[in-house]
Amino acid sequence: MSIPGMRRAAVGLTALAVAALGAVATTPEQADARPKPVDVTLLALNDFHGNLEPPSGSSGTIAGQTAGGVEYLATHLAELRTAAKKKNTITVAAGDLIGASPLLSAAFHDEPTIEALSMAGLDYASVGNHEFDEGAAELLRIQNGGCHPVDGCADGTPYRGAGFKYLSANAFKTATGKPLMAPYAIHKVQGVKVGFIGMTLEGTPQIVSQQGVAGLTFTDEAETANRYARELRHKGVQAIVVLLHEGGAQASTGGINDCVGMTGPIVDIANRMDPSIDVVVSGHTHQAYNCNINGKLVTSASSFGRLVTDIDLKIDRHSGDVVSAAANNVVVTRDVAKDPKQTALIDRYKTVLGPVADRQVGETTEAITKTQETLFGTTLGESPLGNLIADAQLAATDDEQNAVAAFMNPGGVRADLNAGPVTYEEAFTVQPFANNLVTLDLTGAQLYCVLEQQFVTGRTLYPSSTVGYVVDPAGTTGTAADPCSGTRVVRGSLTIGGTAVDTAATYRVTVNNFLAGGGDGFSALTGGTNQVTGQIDLDAFVAYLTAQSPVSAPTLDRIRTTAEVPAA
Repeated sequence: MSIPGMRRAAVGLTALAVAALGAVATTPEQADARPKPVDVTLLALNDFHGNLEPPSGSSGTIAGQTAGGVEYLATHLAELRTAAKKKNTITVAAGDLIGASPLLSAAFHDEPTIEALSMAGLDYASVGNHEFDEGAAELLRIQNGGCHPVDGCADGTPYRGAGFKYLSANAFKTATGKPLMAPYAIHKVQGVKVGFIGMTLEGTPQIVSQQGVAGLTFTDEAETANRYARELRHKGVQAIVVLLHEGGAQASTGGINDCVGMTGPIVDIANRMDPSIDVVVSGHTHQAYNCNINGKLVTSASSFGRLVTDIDLKIDRHSGDVVSAAANNVVVTRDVAKDPKQTALIDRYKTVLGPVADRQVGETTEAITKTQETLFGTTLGESPLGNLIADAQLAATDDEQNAVAAFMNPGGVRADLNAGPVTYEEAFTVQPFANNLVTLDLTGAQLYCVLEQQFVTGRTLYPSSTVGYVVDPAGTTGTAADPCSGTRVVRGSLTIGGTAVDTAATYRVTVNNFLAGGGDGFSALTGGTNQVTGQIDLDAFVAYLTAQSPVSAPTLDRIRTTAEVPAA
């Protein structure tokens, strides 16, 4: 809910709820005698993704200001706690604190990020999809501590585990039906109880490698939240906050504290949540918003530690109910003093990392961004950096496996490349997942089906320079059950190496192992045969940057529309 001129979006009591608090005072003396509500401050973040150092490029700005970096984040959190009453402040997060991280964190299996956020005072966090990037056993190690089973204690010191509690109410062990992590936590503040339910997005198996979620089942977010809200109420908890790793987006005209034309899964989830749930701290979409949905305060703090959501709750001392909830997204500016403990942590890990990060692997003639072009009114088009990565993957497999085309998923392109020299660390930040390249056989008919599936999933596959095709905006979109029935891709327009694709012929195509396993909803790729696993995608990218330097942004002409290419 956005109200011009007001600092915060707020959710207040209905008349019925006011009546439920008891008889209304009739004199000033009676009003003064009633116990005042307990003021509780929640400081919330989401989708930190291991960005210990300030992110570069567009990822390091928000609301017109440079922002982010854990040294500044820790200072802002401390200042916000001082502005409130420290003992009444609870710091929370809505998932994806780790995974898809820059090299400084990822090289040490994200232990530096867990240490930094623990030191910054984080109390509770929901488990996001990226917390499963290295599997459930690794997530439990991240929570509980211990050296990595393969790499050991890489920095030479014991890893003690998280100083905060991870929560996930809807990730269950398939074999036992029991939650993998604690589903909720109860936090007492001046005699009142606040319940926090952690929630991982239900669609995690579709966007994480199958090895990462093996043996796990994920359930509906709203239904599971309602189940545990009932359990909390039975334990006397009336103030309930859901830390949900799922979100939405508002219209581009909305600011960081607005809620303009809100869309996305969060709307339906919040509408199906029980009225006893007061606040939903959300994430996943990397958006900033401050909303009232179905009488609930629903917030998101964008990503990479660039915002902190400052949430003020007033809780009735007698009933334990939330009397009011108000929020403000605060920019983590870089004009404050750096937290010296965070600086020391960063310096320690940079020393251990050594010269590897600074090694120059190539050079660009211009900035090459991951921004997608607009295709018939939506951002469902090519990306300069996405195309470049697809070219690199083809170059890595055209001789070794006789690949003739390559496709890259947009979610795997994590940062822009600036103009000038490219270091190994910068290349790693672009492609941090360490996916293997997989080359497989697809028939021409299967290729058309894969491309039609883009319009079912709402995700574009970035094609290598050998690929070209035409999209008809007036075509029909297939269904999840039968994506091949779509007619968005003009039949006969798909070419590889300038030659029209024969639906009956077979072609060697390279993708990463995430896509080969049906990731991002591209189930049609699982029908590929004669799979051969190759090198790590980052190695292919680095080799291409080195061999082709100086590298320029590819032209965005691989996917065209019928408006550009009229029918013959």
